[in-house]
Amino acid sequence: MQPPDSPAITPHLRDLARLRRVRDRIDREYAQPLDVEALARGIGMSAGHLSRQFKLAYGESPYAYLMTRRIERAMALLRRGDSSVTDVCFAVGCASLGTFSTRFTELVGMSPSAYRNREAQATAGMPPCVAKQVTRPIRNREALPANRT
Repeated sequence: MQPPDSPAITPHLRDLARLRRVRDRIDREYAQPLDVEALARGIGMSAGHLSRQFKLAYGESPYAYLMTRRIERAMALLRRGDSSVTDVCFAVGCASLGTFSTRFTELVGMSPSAYRNREAQATAGMPPCVAKQVTRPIRNREALPANRT
């Protein structure tokens, strides 16, 4: 095993630390206008390199990760049932209701309106941390049929 300060390991660990900063920034600032170019500039990488490295490290592109965070937050807001789909769309940082609805439907399996109507009462009385876990969106590639391994 090479020592931690070895030239072969240091750039890799440095890149992982920078990728973690990008992921943390997305988690914190998901409702702000974020794009891959700005995220890459913030850590001194090109947008293409950031996208490739982020996908290798986390299994999805920075944009897909950002949209997943936004949809998770939108799900929580829609469960409350006191906001319109349009208000929720803009509250989580999406600029296009069409893109928001399409991505929401892809991740959750139903439209934002249908989700709000169904889930507003389903999680009533449930602690928010539990509701978040049981209603977390599952991507199609994660949802394998029970008989597949």
